[in-house]
Amino acid sequence: MTELAHSLEPVLPLGKVLFAFGVMLAGLRLRRPLWLSVLAGGFVLAMSFGMSPLQWAGVAAVSLVEPETVFLILIMALILFFSEVLEKSGQTRRLMQAATGFLGDPRFRLAFFPALVGFLPMPGGAVFSAPLVRDMADELGLARRDTALVNYWFRHLWELCWPLYPGIILASSLAGVPLARVIAATSPCILLCALLGWAFIMRPAVAHLAGAPQGQRPPRDWRAALREGLPMLIAIGCGLGFEVGMTLFAPDLPFELGIMAALVLAIVCSLFQNKVGPGFVAGVLADRELYRLVALVVSVLVFKDVLQASGAVGQLARQGAGPGALFALTLALPFLVGFISGITVAFVGATVPIILGVLHTVDPAGAQLMPHLTLALFSGFTGVMVSPLHVCFVLSCQFFGTDLGQAWRRLLAPCALLLACGVGWFFVLAALG
Repeated sequence: MTELAHSLEPVLPLGKVLFAFGVMLAGLRLRRPLWLSVLAGGFVLAMSFGMSPLQWAGVAAVSLVEPETVFLILIMALILFFSEVLEKSGQTRRLMQAATGFLGDPRFRLAFFPALVGFLPMPGGAVFSAPLVRDMADELGLARRDTALVNYWFRHLWELCWPLYPGIILASSLAGVPLARVIAATSPCILLCALLGWAFIMRPAVAHLAGAPQGQRPPRDWRAALREGLPMLIAIGCGLGFEVGMTLFAPDLPFELGIMAALVLAIVCSLFQNKVGPGFVAGVLADRELYRLVALVVSVLVFKDVLQASGAVGQLARQGAGPGALFALTLALPFLVGFISGITVAFVGATVPIILGVLHTVDPAGAQLMPHLTLALFSGFTGVMVSPLHVCFVLSCQFFGTDLGQAWRRLLAPCALLLACGVGWFFVLAALG
């Protein structure tokens, strides 16, 4: 019996984590609220790794008052409010009609708005682009599941390469590597994501349009496009500008403040343009969906903190402390944490320090630092993209009213190829290093 327990010891941490994830999936299968399923999975994880209910409650309570959680809640609320104003005022439809004159191919029009919003690193940003994508997709007769996937996938083209995303900034800081060098190593991800999204998501979604008449494209109207797109331009342009300005002149301030300020300005602009009154504002604040989405964000962040506080990540890492296991550790650990948290910052903050510590014992000179860091980022990002707990994925499925499980299965093939390409890129960098 002792020998059996000893032989199972290396896989026990992984088994406990997978069991907690199974609890979450069971909750979804029973049609329990997603936020409640995530909390239940975090509680099971905590108990299986030796935490008491009181300790779990303490970690949860601390998560609720952390600045990161507060900022995410406020940003999410602003995004949802902004989306409601644009949608209910008809501005999203007017913007789509104006953009049609500049983007002739309907596939480009579908991918354009989520990719544009992707330049602004905001949690739940898929909600921002969803109304725009929906209006265009409805005119083209796309299935809601395909529309949700298009909105989700093309929203994340830039996450490993855009210098304002917190995950890539954190990875650069932890590794002590210049941000430009990290981006140079991860830049193939943009082309890979675009090609995979085009082949596995966009092409099947618009297959029924092959040979069909595209209709007459409206004339190009720069004034209409700028007028209707002004709130979104303010949100994206000011968000990027405020972040760069804060990085240069106020580096101690949280970057989220810049995003929040930009969203407030965009909301004021859209309210002014559409002459929306106090009654509309009160109606949005009374919407139960707003609070369900906020609860989801909170539950995911609580789960991330429980994952770290329980020692689950540390126990998983100890199984890969040998030189022969370093590659497997770098491949598996970020993917696993990204998959069960759905947050890029979570896998970077939880696993990159562990990988760097093991790497230092195996390669003190640091010759293989960039290949392993790049592999960790590719692996973790793939886990985030295929995670059923990814906030953008859940929000896209909920917005378009599509079954989460059916949509998730469509992500398996492109994500598997993305990870395989990341492994291939690792060996290229290792050979060049």
